[in-house]
Amino acid sequence: MIKFEHTLFALPFAFFGAVLGSAIIQGSLPSISQWIWITLAMVGARSAAMGLNRVIDAKIDARNPRTESRAIPAGLISKLEVMIFIIISFIILFVSAFQLNMLAVYLLPIAVFFLVIYSYTKRFTWACHIILGFTIAIAPLGGWVGATGTLTLAAFILFIAVSMWTAGFDVIYATQDLDYDKEYKVYSIPSRFGLVKALRIAKGLHIISFLAFLSLYFFTPLSWLYLIGVLIAGAIMVYEHSIISAKDMSRLNVAFFTMNGILSVQLFLFAIGDVLFL
Repeated sequence: MIKFEHTLFALPFAFFGAVLGSAIIQGSLPSISQWIWITLAMVGARSAAMGLNRVIDAKIDARNPRTESRAIPAGLISKLEVMIFIIISFIILFVSAFQLNMLAVYLLPIAVFFLVIYSYTKRFTWACHIILGFTIAIAPLGGWVGATGTLTLAAFILFIAVSMWTAGFDVIYATQDLDYDKEYKVYSIPSRFGLVKALRIAKGLHIISFLAFLSLYFFTPLSWLYLIGVLIAGAIMVYEHSIISAKDMSRLNVAFFTMNGILSVQLFLFAIGDVLFL
């Protein structure tokens, strides 16, 4: 039921936030225990969010030919079983936060709010992609807080970068359901503005994301190695938009899954390389 490959969109940025925050605030890398608890917190948060999404959207998924084979509408697993899984996932998140620091604990209600609310937003606003972006971007903020117990301007710049990147590729992903969303009154940028404008909006969101990633070079001690990673990320975004168009969306899965998975991992690797070797 849970697509663990989707974790590639968030986990590298959680580590990114932990590494960058720890390097700036403490002049070192996170401790082994911090790595472990940040990873477990991410697993708990991501699993709870995906489980909630599947339960909340079960009826929508059952009507949509693209999603009708998902576990709940297909009868492969019951909602009760998923709810038990969600509760266990939240327990893992809560325990992990308490093992890190009190700021992580104090911010838990905000994180849980977004983990729950984003699945409902498609019912009342086409800005649902932005809310999803904010939700995913809690990952780098969580990594930063988990490693340092603080929040700074650089942490919020990273938050904006990841949130706009996520919102952009989610708009692209939502184009698959444009006709379904129009018919069943599901809110999304593609159903509200049409395919052509939706792709333009996705480009705009990715431009903002690239500029935010780039600005970290100027607001943090990160140097030329990280800058190379940002330029590669920008090239990936350009390529992602070059292989799809309103006339040809056949390579959408490459644009959505492959390119964005590569982007998050390579940017983290360049950032940690920068911290370790420069």
